[in-house]
Amino acid sequence: MRILIVKGIPSDYVAVIRNGGPDANGQPAVTRIAAGMANPCRHCLQLIGEGEEKLVLSYRPFNEVQPYAETGPIFLHKRACQPYKSDVLPPWFAYLQPALIRGYGHDNWIRYETGNVVPGSDLTAGCEKILSDEESAYVHIRSKFNCFQCRVDRA
Repeated sequence: MRILIVKGIPSDYVAVIRNGGPDANGQPAVTRIAAGMANPCRHCLQLIGEGEEKLVLSYRPFNEVQPYAETGPIFLHKRACQPYKSDVLPPWFAYLQPALIRGYGHDNWIRYETGNVVPGSDLTAGCEKILSDEESAYVHIRSKFNCFQCRVDRA
């Protein structure tokens, strides 16, 4: 039995952004054309195809501003897409080389002892290990550039 719930960013937030609403920096998203294969949509957690329109924006995966509420760039499909929610990571996460994982406590602060740099193929095991400790409320997966990829919760 899997202990993970992997989620893309909330659909209501994505709708605001797609309708010209402000990102974490108070600005509208910028439209660009995806080039190459490194354009993951943080809503559906699928790769945005080369030549497709993408939205580039600043995102803060926390409801409140606080010292550990990091803000950084992410991509979204400009077109509609379905939110990702599963007990497994998308297959392409295995190619994140490396990836950053860190657990957060119930107070939304980083639990320093959980932070790690791992190959993409080790992400599931790393998330399961962090979430096996009840003090960890959830995990964030980030790229090697520290860009937020997704949140992983305990099932």
